[in-house]
Amino acid sequence: MSRWMCVLGLGAALSSACGTTVNVDQERTALIARDHDWSESTKDIDTFMTFFATDAAMYAPGAPVVRGADAIRTAYTQMLLMPGFALSWTPGTASVGSSGDVAYTTGAYQMTAGGATERGKYVTVWTRPGGAGDWKVSEDIFNADGQPAVKHVMVAPDTIKWGDSPPGLPAGAKAAVVAGDPSQPGPFVLRAQLPAGYSIGPHWHPTAENVTVLAGTVALGMGEKYDELGLTNLEVGGFAALPADMRHFFVARTAATIQVHGMGPFAITYVNAADDPRNKK
Repeated sequence: MSRWMCVLGLGAALSSACGTTVNVDQERTALIARDHDWSESTKDIDTFMTFFATDAAMYAPGAPVVRGADAIRTAYTQMLLMPGFALSWTPGTASVGSSGDVAYTTGAYQMTAGGATERGKYVTVWTRPGGAGDWKVSEDIFNADGQPAVKHVMVAPDTIKWGDSPPGLPAGAKAAVVAGDPSQPGPFVLRAQLPAGYSIGPHWHPTAENVTVLAGTVALGMGEKYDELGLTNLEVGGFAALPADMRHFFVARTAATIQVHGMGPFAITYVNAADDPRNKK
């Protein structure tokens, strides 16, 4: 669903709302306050997630839709691990249906990570089944006003925050964003710590991928079918530049640390759907 389809559909829902009539002005004021409270919770993942409906969806520009509260928690946890991460927004307007069970807010946000600051706007759809209880986020749609403003970045090794494998990559690795935001347009740098034997089946990325080996030995091969004989080893200091859409596969020969840099948004598509860990829940 595109951002505009979602907004237009919401407008239709608001205009056709029926049932018990609520005090729209009062609810609008309360919803603005709730959106503000949500903005104040961005550093506490548990509090932040209480604002979402269980079937909520998040629409980030240049990235697949993230559906479900569990998937949103995972995605936001990865964001919290980025160096210098901060997120805030200011609600501007609110519109509430007369039945008091569907509404939306709009406003402006600011996000900083890895020395880059992004400013943009958002539309958040809120629902309240039966017109009672707390408003919950149903659809969160946002996009940047332009390319992030990038500042110089200096990161000491002991300040890097490591987290679990991000969605789309097999479990078992540790990952850290060093600079930028891989989910957004613009430059990024990330690192991964891999156990011996860690492998990624044939896949491709919509943007170029650049890999530098910082520790250990890894191997890469090209093509749509995993082929042990087609792997080329890369030791410490080794580098690989993989063009966008190139099918390739990967294995860590030993415990290894690699650094990946490129232009976001970073995404991964597997040649064989069975290799995609997102299909193995």
